[in-house]
Amino acid sequence: MKRATTLLLALLLSTPALAKDDFKICWSIYVGWMPWAYGAEQGIVKKWADKYDINIEVVQINDYIESINQYTAGGFDACTMTNMDALTIPAAGGVDSTALVVGDFSNGNDGVVLKGKKSLKDVKGQTVNLVELSVSHYLLARGLDSVGLKEADIKVVNTSDADMVAVYGTDDVTAVATWNPLLSEITSMPNSYKVFDSSQIPGEIIDLLVVNTDTLAANPKLGKALVGAWYEIMATMSKNDKMGTAARDYMAVASGTDLAGYDAQLASTEMFYAPADALKLTNSQDLVTTMKNVAEFSFDHGLLGDGAPDAGFIGIEMPAGVYGDKGNIKFRFNPEYMQMAADGKL
Repeated sequence: MKRATTLLLALLLSTPALAKDDFKICWSIYVGWMPWAYGAEQGIVKKWADKYDINIEVVQINDYIESINQYTAGGFDACTMTNMDALTIPAAGGVDSTALVVGDFSNGNDGVVLKGKKSLKDVKGQTVNLVELSVSHYLLARGLDSVGLKEADIKVVNTSDADMVAVYGTDDVTAVATWNPLLSEITSMPNSYKVFDSSQIPGEIIDLLVVNTDTLAANPKLGKALVGAWYEIMATMSKNDKMGTAARDYMAVASGTDLAGYDAQLASTEMFYAPADALKLTNSQDLVTTMKNVAEFSFDHGLLGDGAPDAGFIGIEMPAGVYGDKGNIKFRFNPEYMQMAADGKL
């Protein structure tokens, strides 16, 4: 009886995802992901789901990392996250995941700020407050490398994003690495200088909608509906007419700012409003280089799991090539559905 139960469990665990009609996606507050809030509220996601005879529930999760953890645990079929977090959480956890929508890259939304110093080289010997092992940490590491410094030259203190502005306001804190809207608040304080930001590593901090690969393979209608909805939202919000302004205003209020504040964040975000723009990055050799950098940083900081022998332990499949172990691909950039959108075939 025990053997039969074991065999049944093994069969269940090895059974691929089945076709279904009900799906859940989650998102958290960030300039590049607010379109999902608007798309859900305005019925755009429902419109595209109806087109393919499926149901899509769009859920906001207040804690970004928790949203990814819930996706990884199987609570959601898709989730918004950065390229680095997609590698280090679901992929490193063994969940084969696909970047379905390459939405934008940070082009100044993430930065390093020093008090009273105007050069990143001056960070040597200082303590830097940041969300440890986040994209802020990655940004800092890339910045240090650009000026011939190493992490050993500074000290990192893990600080919650919820506390970052208050902590920076204390006399003891002289350096932080963070993202918008916190970055804008901090740089507006007296004697504060942004000495490095993501515009200096363009295309490296990428914001995605990631979907479970097995679920997508069994349910291509989900991919079509989500990508179709996304680019309808993009077409609306990118215009400077009444509808576009209203859409961005909704996203601004939903993210806790006003239209001017949200537009300022958009200005430091390279949004891919058209699928052709997203495809250019997705299909590029530059993406392979970026993911190599991300994988090496992740490995150096123990983010690929205890069993990872090197940075290439997890295979990352991209149109321009595979980085890492081709026998252990767990993260994929799939341009198929964005190409459908570009070709008007959704």
